[in-house]
Amino acid sequence: MPGPVQRRRPHFLFQSYRLLPGLKEQERRMRTYSPPADKSITIRALLLAAIASGNSRVENPLICADTEAALACLEALGVRHSPDGNAIIIEGRGLGGLKMPAGPLDAGESGALARLLAGLLAAQPFPSGITGRGTLLKRPMAETAAALTKIGARISTAGGLLPFAIKPALIKGGAVSGVKSAQVKSALLLAGLYAMRPVEIKQAVPTRDHTERLLTLLGGRLTAGGNKLKLEAGPLTARPVTVPGDISSAAPFIAAALLAGKPLKITGCGLNPLRLGFIAALRRMGAKINIKTDRGFPEPAGEIEVLPSKLKAVKINPAEIPAMIDEVPLLALLAGAAAGNTVIGGVDALRGKESDRVESALALLAALGVKAAYKRGSLLVTGARKFSAKAAIDTFDDHRIAMAAAAARAACPGLKIRNPGCVNKSYPGFWKDFRRVFSFSS
Repeated sequence: MPGPVQRRRPHFLFQSYRLLPGLKEQERRMRTYSPPADKSITIRALLLAAIASGNSRVENPLICADTEAALACLEALGVRHSPDGNAIIIEGRGLGGLKMPAGPLDAGESGALARLLAGLLAAQPFPSGITGRGTLLKRPMAETAAALTKIGARISTAGGLLPFAIKPALIKGGAVSGVKSAQVKSALLLAGLYAMRPVEIKQAVPTRDHTERLLTLLGGRLTAGGNKLKLEAGPLTARPVTVPGDISSAAPFIAAALLAGKPLKITGCGLNPLRLGFIAALRRMGAKINIKTDRGFPEPAGEIEVLPSKLKAVKINPAEIPAMIDEVPLLALLAGAAAGNTVIGGVDALRGKESDRVESALALLAALGVKAAYKRGSLLVTGARKFSAKAAIDTFDDHRIAMAAAAARAACPGLKIRNPGCVNKSYPGFWKDFRRVFSFSS
């Protein structure tokens, strides 16, 4: 077996901070933090490299439970990989080079991996299956199967849940409208690489476009305008890919800095415009956040500077949720510390995650003594109060809830967190990094 990929360790240093003369001397020292690589981009880069012609170098990949599951699935499909310093070399097999796996592929607990694999396997000339573990077995898969069926796939679920059962089919292509999920969109695009005629996708709202950016980099015949996409079948060519830092992994550090009233600079972070909904909402709440973009293809990346700020309530419309889908629990947490009553609409999309994040967020806020409720698709949060540890935080085995609980500890140091280790799903070094930045323990 090849040796492990050398994971780039997030770095931390202090910088002199002189922009806020009213701060005490110890508060003028700005901590700098670099998040780990982006999980969404890593999974997509690995899958697309596998069906490209030639060897692709994926630089700075995230190594965690979800991405290790992706590599194991690719190995089962005959795709070899090897470490090369802080990179993974994927030996691409081209569109027609995958082999039939010996049994169902195990996506671990990664919904993105399960859904994207469904699109890829739907176009193969052999039968296959996709299963998973833990919370993934409870997550909805019917939308993915229905969308792929519209373009000719022969795919079924077990009552809307995993496992997927996939039979060989000719992907005919055609139009699919009303797509709400970036993962469903990506599954359609992967299947569309094999389609007899173009696959045309109309999104209900714009969703993260990592798959589209990578397809363009690898030579995919993709055109996009507004909420519409059109992909024509055709081969991909291997190219080097550099994965930027994960904005979703950085988000709890942003929230904690605001709650603790401490300045923070985040470097090497992905700044995809369709992932910046959390920051846009925080700016409307009064957060002083500055962004500097250093590079832009295929993914923009750069720096985020967070300054101590007083927050006020905000109203979030449902159309804004896709750009902050992973950060809604954090936004609800910050709303609890803001002045006024916040309304976060369109939160029903959170019910099918690793936990029911609507209920998990409500439980988190209740444990902090914050009044909040769910009503007609919205979270209603009453702010303008200090947090108090009313009860231990239950993470519900959900990495995003555990990270939100960590951010809450910035304003409530005595807070106890149950099963903090569930963060290993996406960020194995989270607690170590969090201690180094904020001097808190798990």
